[in-house]
Amino acid sequence: MHLPVPRVPQQPASRRPEIQLGRLTAELATVVAGARRRALRDGDRQIDTAHLLHSLIESDPEVGAAFAGGPPQLARLLGYLVQRSIGYGLRWRASVEDSGALEVVRDTVAAEATAAGWSPTAAAAMDGAWERAALRGDPRARGLDLLAVIAADPESRAVEVLRRAGVDPRVLTDRIGELSQQV
Repeated sequence: MHLPVPRVPQQPASRRPEIQLGRLTAELATVVAGARRRALRDGDRQIDTAHLLHSLIESDPEVGAAFAGGPPQLARLLGYLVQRSIGYGLRWRASVEDSGALEVVRDTVAAEATAAGWSPTAAAAMDGAWERAALRGDPRARGLDLLAVIAADPESRAVEVLRRAGVDPRVLTDRIGELSQQV
């Protein structure tokens, strides 16, 4: 009798490595690497917006400042994100995050994102972060750019976690706008 060999989830290399490396600040590159490690560790097939949110909060101090509730709100949010990695997100594991709320997510983008180890929604969020950076004349996206795009998608997994932790995504996006003007 042969026992099935467990599959080890693997993240395929991105088809756009030059974009991944060249269009991110050092802080955001750390966030992406952290999200990729978290997805692998959790046994998820793809990086989704909740992985990105978790990594943003842990890695980017500028992102932490965007939460009006300060350390108590961040602690509660991290608690929900940790729960996700130990079971809360199990219902997500068999599905692909594709909220469809972002215009950028189309069939070809979704297929490329999935093949590259990203959920279509997370890939669209990264594209949106680069667009935000370009609008302000910056060739590199920052953590606040990514957080703003993630928080603006009402159907993303990250927004579901934000709501469960008592964070109003609209208040968060307003605060990000205020902080972005200060920088």
